[in-house]
Amino acid sequence: MTEARVLVLDADPLPRLDRLGARARVLHTDEKSLAERLPEADVLLVWDFTSDAVREAWPGPGGRPVWVHTASAGVDRLLFPELLESDAVLTNARGVFDQPIAEYVAGLVLAMAKDFRGSWELQRQHRWQHRETFKVHGSRAVVVGSGPIGRRIGLLLGAMGVRVDLVGRRERTGDPDFGRVHATGALPDLLPEASWVVCAAPLTPETHGMFDARAFALMRPEAHFINIGRGQHVVEDDVVEALQERRIAGAALDVFAQEPLQDSSRLWDAPNLMISPHMSGDTFGWRDDLAEQFLDNFDRWYAGEPLFNVVDKKLGYVPDH
Repeated sequence: MTEARVLVLDADPLPRLDRLGARARVLHTDEKSLAERLPEADVLLVWDFTSDAVREAWPGPGGRPVWVHTASAGVDRLLFPELLESDAVLTNARGVFDQPIAEYVAGLVLAMAKDFRGSWELQRQHRWQHRETFKVHGSRAVVVGSGPIGRRIGLLLGAMGVRVDLVGRRERTGDPDFGRVHATGALPDLLPEASWVVCAAPLTPETHGMFDARAFALMRPEAHFINIGRGQHVVEDDVVEALQERRIAGAALDVFAQEPLQDSSRLWDAPNLMISPHMSGDTFGWRDDLAEQFLDNFDRWYAGEPLFNVVDKKLGYVPDH
């Protein structure tokens, strides 16, 4: 293969792509010049995965990249008709964030069960107040999303003695780790039994707004809800009201419908809600891990071998085989 042209939709800091060597010419673009530069590219690396620029720039004259890779697990920003109908192969960063996000969720579960927040507040007030807390071992969790992130969350919670019900798009039996994967239609029966409800699903039309007032009404008063999927999975006013009315005991949100979260959002002042700025998978060195993953896939693409992490554009995620 001759020299390939890799176009990078930039975000700071830039990816380390030295390993491409003489096989590729790396071009850089920002949102404003993306439409102009797309026809030059064989490969588009969406390094700025928070941008909607590809959606806006893709329609138009000229050629388009044959391969688009996003440095994120979620691909919802790229599921627009013109890309879906094109021949471009879409890949994602599946696998990079599994363990860090699972650790983040496990940390939240422990912090909520042991009321670390209350301890820190009492310490701030110089108050000695003995309390009792919940035992994690033997509790039950519903993890919505049966991809690698959801599975890793379920396995780590299971190692803590939590009984995990994993929920995917369709029911499957004989799962090597969980025995059975429930279909989303089983949620009304599962939610009332769970102390921990974790959303790790891909964002699709079917999962948009799935955690609304009806879902929160099914949960136990002592249940906690955690969302590390996408902000649009949750009707934010409904989770605020569920917390205010004490229909659930607490929640933790790492993703939001609009990011950064607006100062005027009701979420900031909701009781027993922990907010983090979309950082559950971001550990030291995560950008280098993303770059290395892209480079490994580029090696395959340049050699004419099948790519890994190919997204099924109809489903909106990488299917398990």
